Amino acid sequence: MRRRLLFLSHRIPYPPEKGEKIRAWHILEHLARNWEVELGFLVDDPADLVHLPVLQECCAAVEWRPAFSRAAVAARALLRLRPGLPLTLGWFHEPGLYRWAQRGLAAGRYDAVFVFSSAMAPYAMHAAPSPGRPLRVLDMVDIDSEKWLAYSADARAPLRQIWAREARTLLAFERRAALAFDHTIFVSDEESRRFVELAPDCAGRVGAVDNGVDLVRFDPTRSYPNPYRTSAPKIVFTGTMGYRPNVDAVSWFVAEVMPRLRAGGGVSPEFHIVGANPSAAVRALASQPDVHVTGTVPDVRPYIAHATVSVAPLRIARGIQNKVLEAMAMARPVVATPQAFEGVRATPGRDLLVAADAAQTAQRVAEVISGQHAGLGAAGQAAVTVGHVWEAALQRLDAAMATASLRLASG
Repeated sequence: MRRRLLFLSHRIPYPPEKGEKIRAWHILEHLARNWEVELGFLVDDPADLVHLPVLQECCAAVEWRPAFSRAAVAARALLRLRPGLPLTLGWFHEPGLYRWAQRGLAAGRYDAVFVFSSAMAPYAMHAAPSPGRPLRVLDMVDIDSEKWLAYSADARAPLRQIWAREARTLLAFERRAALAFDHTIFVSDEESRRFVELAPDCAGRVGAVDNGVDLVRFDPTRSYPNPYRTSAPKIVFTGTMGYRPNVDAVSWFVAEVMPRLRAGGGVSPEFHIVGANPSAAVRALASQPDVHVTGTVPDVRPYIAHATVSVAPLRIARGIQNKVLEAMAMARPVVATPQAFEGVRATPGRDLLVAADAAQTAQRVAEVISGQHAGLGAAGQAAVTVGHVWEAALQRLDAAMATASLRLASG
C-alpha cells in the first residue's frame, strides 16, 4: 500500500496558468506519483470548479470549500482577529476544511503532510504528538510578511499602519510555523537566506526548491497566431492584473518608461498588458497612447511569442517570477528590474537585461527594439533550459523530504 499524504492549499492548485498555481500543481502532480494524496483547498472563483475532475483523477480524495464572497471572507477574518495575530490567518481559515483536516490527522491517516503557503499552516501545526505523527513540510513559497512591509512603505494612513501590523504579526507567525514543521521550503535560495536573517532560530530547518518552467508548453519552435494588429514594436507584460505588485509595475511603466520611449524618435512601441482581472487602475491605462489592456485571454503564449520584448518592471516582488522564466523559455528578450530578477539562474547582460530605474529600463528596451541584443532571446532560453527544469527542482523537494523524515525518525 502506498504511503498517504495530506496536501493542503489556500487555492485550487489547477490549472497551472498563473503564479502560485503553477508551483502548487507541479509539486502536487509530482508527489501523487509516489504518494496516495488526499487534497484539501479553498476555491475563490466558481469558474475553477470545472477543473475538479483533473484533481480527482490525480488524487485519492479531494475536499474543497468555497471562498467565493470576499465580503464574507473579510468578515470572518475580522471576527477571528486577535492581538498579535495577522489577518491572513483568519482570511484563510475555513471551519469545515479545518475540521476535515483535523479528523484525518487525529485518525492517523497520513504518513506526511505537505502544506502550501504559510496561510494554511494552522491546519496542520497541531498534529498528534510524537511518536507516530506524520512528517510535516511547509512550502512558504515567499516571505509574505516582507511583501506586506513593502506595501506599507508607500501607503497612506490608515493602510500604512494596518499593513505594517500585518507584516510584523505575520513574520512572527511565519517563524512559529517554521519551528513547528519538520522542514520549510522557499522558492529560491535568496528567499531562504533572507528568512534565516529575519528568523535566525530557524536556521537548519529551511531550504529552497526553485520554480521550473514547462519547456514543452513554452516551446518557441511552435507556430502561434499573431494577436497583434500593427507592425509597431511590441512590449508585453503578462500576469494577473488585479494583483497589486503587477498593478504597480504596469502603472509605473506607463507613467515613467513609456514617455521616454515615445520621446526616443522613430516608431513608437506599443505596450500590451496581458492578463486576467485587470483592476480599474489598469483598465484606465488603456486610455493612454499605445497602451493596450487585453483582460483574460485564452492563451498568453501568442502574445509572448510575437512580442519584441517582454518586460518585468516589478518594484514589489518576492521569489522567482514565472513571467520571466516563461518569456525566456520562449526565447524572447527580457528586461527586468532587480526585484524581478531575484532567484533566476541566469547571467544579466547575456541571458536577460536588468534595469534598476526608469531611465535604464527605457534604454534597455530601446536597445532591444533597435536590434542591439540579437542573441539575448536564445541565451535566455538556454539558461532556463539548464537552470529551471521542473524535474531537477523537484528532485530537491524529494531530497528535502527524505532528510526531514530521517531527522523526525531519529527524534
